[in-house]
Amino acid sequence: MANSLHDFTAANTNWRHALRANNHRTWIIIGIFLLIYLGIGLLIDMYLYTSSYPQASLAQIFRAIVTFQLFPIATSVTCIIAVISLLVTYSLYDKLMLLGTDYHEITPQTAQSPQEQQLYNVVEEMKIAAGLKYIPRVFIIDADYMNAFASGYSEKSAMVAITRGLIQKLNRDELQAVMAHELSHIRHLDIKLTLTASLLANLTIMVLDVFFYNIIFSRRRDERSGNALATIIILLRYLLPIINICLLLYLSRTREYMADAGCIELMRNNQPLASALLKIQQDHIAHQDNYKAAYLNTPHENVRREAYIFDPTQAGIKGIGSLNDMFSTHPSTEDRLAAIGFILKNKV
Repeated sequence: MANSLHDFTAANTNWRHALRANNHRTWIIIGIFLLIYLGIGLLIDMYLYTSSYPQASLAQIFRAIVTFQLFPIATSVTCIIAVISLLVTYSLYDKLMLLGTDYHEITPQTAQSPQEQQLYNVVEEMKIAAGLKYIPRVFIIDADYMNAFASGYSEKSAMVAITRGLIQKLNRDELQAVMAHELSHIRHLDIKLTLTASLLANLTIMVLDVFFYNIIFSRRRDERSGNALATIIILLRYLLPIINICLLLYLSRTREYMADAGCIELMRNNQPLASALLKIQQDHIAHQDNYKAAYLNTPHENVRREAYIFDPTQAGIKGIGSLNDMFSTHPSTEDRLAAIGFILKNKV
């Protein structure tokens, strides 16, 4: 494992291309989630109307629904549920992200030390560089491990949280790079996009569950085993969770690459972020047992895992994630460094 930037060879990187490419991938994934969600609603509408019009073919029912000759009841209801769920989630998300942690907010008037004042100054500088209209609220989490995250569904509601361990162990340039990364998440509306995708993924499974058990019950009652739509819904009940997880994790990794590129855009220097990522990873590995206890003893860490700048499971700290270890919410540190222009010498 690499211990410092001396183990890497600096290479040219095009952060503009990285931003464009990852943004394009993001909107493809969001589009897929929307199509899946609408497709599930349409599928259920077709399933419901086959009972009312047993003589009609699936093609005829499909045409009738998409041309509104038959009203898409299930699709409309699921869309209304999605909108309400999103509004509720957006309003509560910031509070959920800090649940279980020992934290306090800092402002220019309440900063308790030169380190806290420096942190606020850095956030203010990066806010100006990013062209944001509002400065995010700044929170310090009283924890020894090194990590940070951003939250908020808009610039006005945005916040950044950083652990005391990270403030104490990074120099000013590295701290600035971490804040530039987090403000890039805010600037790119990452929280809103990932929340929307996660909510749609969960709602599709919930809706499918309702009709899955309805179909099982119906098949036992009237033996409609030949119903093609029922078969599709049953298959989706088992396949869609896997598809959703893969898409969500790919989306998460894509937004991390994009935030890293956004950091380079704001700082015009890739070395501070590279140095910060290496320090954070090495610190987690060096204090693995202590940090594991700290993470596991802090409620709701699984909620923050995806939002953190560094995923603790990559340092061998298991148990805080809700996903299987074969999946990753973040690219590896080596891949992230390569994306911003630092390649391991033995791989050149």
